[in-house]
Amino acid sequence: MSHPPKARKDWLAHYAEMIGKWRGRGHEDGEDAMHDTVLGMLEGDVAAIYDPRAYMSRGTSNRLVSRHRHVNTLDITPLDEVPGGDHPATPPADDGVRFQQLADELTRALEDLPPKCRQVYLWCRLEGWTHTEIAQEMGISRSMVEKYMTRSVRHINDRLQHHAPF
Repeated sequence: MSHPPKARKDWLAHYAEMIGKWRGRGHEDGEDAMHDTVLGMLEGDVAAIYDPRAYMSRGTSNRLVSRHRHVNTLDITPLDEVPGGDHPATPPADDGVRFQQLADELTRALEDLPPKCRQVYLWCRLEGWTHTEIAQEMGISRSMVEKYMTRSVRHINDRLQHHAPF
């Protein structure tokens, strides 16, 4: 589909407008994301973009979300790397009975899960594997791993609800 020459140049006006909005809000991350979007646009074929304003807006939003996810990821430490005194499986001295009841109930809840759900849960929560790694190892889709994980978490939460401190 051919675009008129004016449409090919309009993206500069949209760029200036959107950068002005980001600067006015004081969001340097938004400005950086906008620059990255335009750089990607220039490396590709600008003329092939049907709606440059929408492309820049969506591209900037997507980059901001990606940066937010990257910055806010949690560090996961495998249990075998946790020092002995800080190990979460070590019950507090004054709460041994309650802890043992919780551990037993968790064991029963895990045993009640179908084998694939249990395996996905253990690899994800205890071993720190990503959903993609689990999917590749089990030969299933990432979507199926997410479904197994959701089912497992719901089941375990239901089973351990009465152990909640409040």
